[in-house]
Amino acid sequence: MKNSLNIYKVDLKNIATNWAAMILIGGLAILPSLYAWFNIAAMWDPYSNTGNLPIGIVNEDKGATVRDQEINAGKEIVDSLKDNKNMQWYFTDRKDAMDKVEYGDYFAIVIIPEDFSEKLGTVISDKPEKAQMEYFVNEKLNAVSPKITEKGASVIADEVSSKFISTVNGIIFDLFNNLGIEIEGNLPDIEKFEDYIFTLEENLPEINKMLNESLGDANSAGEILNKAQGALPQAKEYTNTGLTTINQTLDYMNEAENRLNSIAPKVKKDVAKVQSIADQINELLEKAKDSKIDIGEGKRVQENLEKQLDDAITTLSTVEKALQQLQETNAQLPPAIDGESGEEQETEQLSQDQINQAISQTADLRNSLEQLRTDVNQMDQFLNNTEAASKVVDQIHQAAANTNVKLDEFVKEYQNNIEPTILEEVGKAKETLTGAKGILVEIQSTLPEVEKVLTNTQKNLQEGKGMLEYASGEFPYVNDKIKQLAEKIRDVQKDTDINEIIQLLRNDPSAERSFFEEPVLLNQNALFPIENYGTGMTPFYTVLAGWVGALLLISLLAVDVHHDGIYTGRQVYFGRFFTFWTIGIVQTIVVTLGDLFLIGVNAKHPVWMVIFALLVSSVFILIVYSLVSVFGNVGKAMAIVLLVLQISGSGGTYPVQLLPKFFQAINPYLPFTYAVDLMREAVGGIVWGRALRDIGVLIFCGVLAIIFGAFLKEPINKKTTKFLEKSKESGLVH
Repeated sequence: MKNSLNIYKVDLKNIATNWAAMILIGGLAILPSLYAWFNIAAMWDPYSNTGNLPIGIVNEDKGATVRDQEINAGKEIVDSLKDNKNMQWYFTDRKDAMDKVEYGDYFAIVIIPEDFSEKLGTVISDKPEKAQMEYFVNEKLNAVSPKITEKGASVIADEVSSKFISTVNGIIFDLFNNLGIEIEGNLPDIEKFEDYIFTLEENLPEINKMLNESLGDANSAGEILNKAQGALPQAKEYTNTGLTTINQTLDYMNEAENRLNSIAPKVKKDVAKVQSIADQINELLEKAKDSKIDIGEGKRVQENLEKQLDDAITTLSTVEKALQQLQETNAQLPPAIDGESGEEQETEQLSQDQINQAISQTADLRNSLEQLRTDVNQMDQFLNNTEAASKVVDQIHQAAANTNVKLDEFVKEYQNNIEPTILEEVGKAKETLTGAKGILVEIQSTLPEVEKVLTNTQKNLQEGKGMLEYASGEFPYVNDKIKQLAEKIRDVQKDTDINEIIQLLRNDPSAERSFFEEPVLLNQNALFPIENYGTGMTPFYTVLAGWVGALLLISLLAVDVHHDGIYTGRQVYFGRFFTFWTIGIVQTIVVTLGDLFLIGVNAKHPVWMVIFALLVSSVFILIVYSLVSVFGNVGKAMAIVLLVLQISGSGGTYPVQLLPKFFQAINPYLPFTYAVDLMREAVGGIVWGRALRDIGVLIFCGVLAIIFGAFLKEPINKKTTKFLEKSKESGLVH
């Protein structure tokens, strides 16, 4: 160790006595600090100057009309950006903007299309469309600027979205408020509807029963209508037949009435004639009785009587024939019409009996006159016998008298009963038949309407039956849905008070609008606050300066001494290391104090920052010095390779989780990883668990470097001497 210290003392003396060496060493002490200071200052607060980034804005929005209200979101964006200082906004047209972004005058441009407001307005339609903005960025100008300008474009989109959401939600909550007022006003109707649903649910079995019964009634009604329609042709036939029969009967009645009217005068005349003949006979017989009748006179009386009796018999035969014709006509009349009273039927029977009686009486009269005619015919047998003739005359006279009485009775019966009764009944029958004819005519005229009504009724019944069948078929579904609705209403009533819903809907619309404009406020709580980006990057660049300082030392200073065998390799290793380490300590003090006082880094633990930096610098000097001391120029290359790997893989600029898999794999084995982390503890706030871990790993790396250099320098130098000498012969390597 004594020899090593001697080497160290000689080095210090040489530096102190050689002004050139002193200047060189002074430069080596300061140069690494400049590397750190310039980078930290440049990155101190880069985002504070984004207002200098030129961004082009092109507004092509034509606006739109939504619910009779004009909107122009593009104009509102432009107006808001004119007061925005985050970036340097240039408002221009599409052609100029595209030319300048391609040339590099603008880092990026944002184009608001002509349908921007129109698509925003589709929010109230069935198929809303998202509004879009076009963003063009020239990424070749700078690696970081695209991210910054992208953030600016995102801010524009977020601002538009925020205002749009605020406006839409304001309208929605205005509607909600009005809806709450309306629901509150309709609360009685809502409660009534709930009661209606519950009542309907309760009456569902009865409704189902009524549907089934109605469907059954519809089937029965359908059968009845089918029968009625089937009976219509028969009813038409019966009506037509009835009218034909009534018309025929009326013809018979008119014929009978006409015949009766034509017979009546003749009967009266013939009966009067018979009476006259009977009177003449009686008168003749009276004369014959009172006077003496001789044969000549008797013969004349006999002939006269025979002639008169023949006329009377002929006349009575005519009357009898006329009554028989009347009997035939009356017999051809239709039977009693349904609905006639028993008295009317008895009257009809009586008129027929009277006609029969009149015919019988006429026959009796005719038979009496024929008998009288026979008696008169026998008078000539008794003319010679006065006494006998007188008896015959008396007998004839008595027969004539009886006949005359019968004639009187017949005439009275005919005039008082037969003729009036028949005429009256014929009139009644005609009146009844005329009424029946009118009814049948009315029925006949009504039958088409009845048929039409039956057809329509059957059609409507079929439709009604179809609806009933549909309703019956759908009843299980309706039944389930009503029960589900009733159950949901009960659940809502159990879980939610409608008055609470009304109260919720009737919140202040302006307050709700403000809430949805920014529904979440992010309260940032920095556990280890870092003032700015430069302060955050100080640990990395300070550590980097320590490694760069070590590289500068090995580039300008020799790691070996000219000892002509006086010192061993190990003594040279430690002796020259103390010189390197001393200069490294000076470098570290310069860079850390410059960070704190020259640049103005606000470290949480400035003293520990200096101490940790001294530890880091010592370890880095050991590693780099050991590599060059053992391997010579090859060791310098190895130190540079380690620098490159550690800049990328230590996580000093980006989180290691964002690095490729290779750098994630080597990260735990790099001294930079623990050196940067230890410096961050001093700058942001120490968590001693992490700090002690980092200190332990760095000390372990330093110990490995000492062991590696102290024990391998001499044997490896012997093997690489020829390689070094050969390389120096080139005149390019010292």
